[in-house]
Amino acid sequence: MPDSNFIDYVKIYCASGNGGAGSTHLHRAKYVPKGGPDGGDGGRGGHIILRANPQFWTLIHLKYRKHIKAEHGGAGSGQLRKGKNGEDVYLDVPVGTVAKNAETGEVLFELLEPGEERILVKGGRGGLGNNNFKSATNQTPRYSQPGEPGEEGWFILELKVLADVGLVGFPNAGKSTLLAAVSAAKPKIADYPFTTMEPNLGIVSYYDDQSFVMADIPGIIEGAHLGKGIGLRFLRHIERNSILLFLIPADSTDPGHDYEILLNELKEYNPELLVKSRILGISKSDILDGKARSEMEAKLPGDVQHIFFSSLSGENIPQLKDMIWETLHEANI
Repeated sequence: MPDSNFIDYVKIYCASGNGGAGSTHLHRAKYVPKGGPDGGDGGRGGHIILRANPQFWTLIHLKYRKHIKAEHGGAGSGQLRKGKNGEDVYLDVPVGTVAKNAETGEVLFELLEPGEERILVKGGRGGLGNNNFKSATNQTPRYSQPGEPGEEGWFILELKVLADVGLVGFPNAGKSTLLAAVSAAKPKIADYPFTTMEPNLGIVSYYDDQSFVMADIPGIIEGAHLGKGIGLRFLRHIERNSILLFLIPADSTDPGHDYEILLNELKEYNPELLVKSRILGISKSDILDGKARSEMEAKLPGDVQHIFFSSLSGENIPQLKDMIWETLHEANI
């Protein structure tokens, strides 16, 4: 995807600033030939801080900014003057960004709230000046501390899309068509697999100026959790959705089996995904007559609520929105 503007994974090298050295200085004035120590402390090295910015939807701005370094702290000086703190570097990232240690894979933190800030790499502490070491038995210490070195390393930033409803289905199941029908989003729509190559978000209007966010996740295929197709890259986006809307097209020969395949892919990737509330939607239902619909309904699993709808004709779209809203309300209780 070299031409895509949606970047949800970057690897960056970060180095915080070193702390400034403390000062070894003795006070001297015209009539004070033997003044005491007055060396100031060194300044703190600059941090590298991640900040969740709701106006960002992608990590593309960090794609070519591979090396990020913060400013070193300034050295202390006489007359108890403290060194200048190194300037912090703020990296704005989308809400839903996960920071990991690139070497160990350890998750360091996640940014889930707009405006949330977390230090990715901490600046080194400034060294203490010799004024801090004076005592009754050592009134003129001639030593101070060097500043602590900063931290450095490679880090991975991953974006997990935050949405109320995540659309789960095989390629060409009608996910993008549904999103376009119920929101102002304009995803790419065509009659071939893997039309959607990146997640798309749409705000769905509901009654009384209420709304919810729907995410069109690129299609899953059997074996996606093993890296087949493009599913593995986007399965993580499903983790951040409150509820899941499974889509099975009306031309499926075995909708129950298709649903089980999708469910199993989520289970193999992360069993916790099965805890989420689910709705099963049969898309493209305008191609079914009454008899075919009854036959298909008999093959659907009984442990999940389902609805037949058509994004093209608008059939049952209001009822689908009602079902989503009620399920969202139940999931958030």
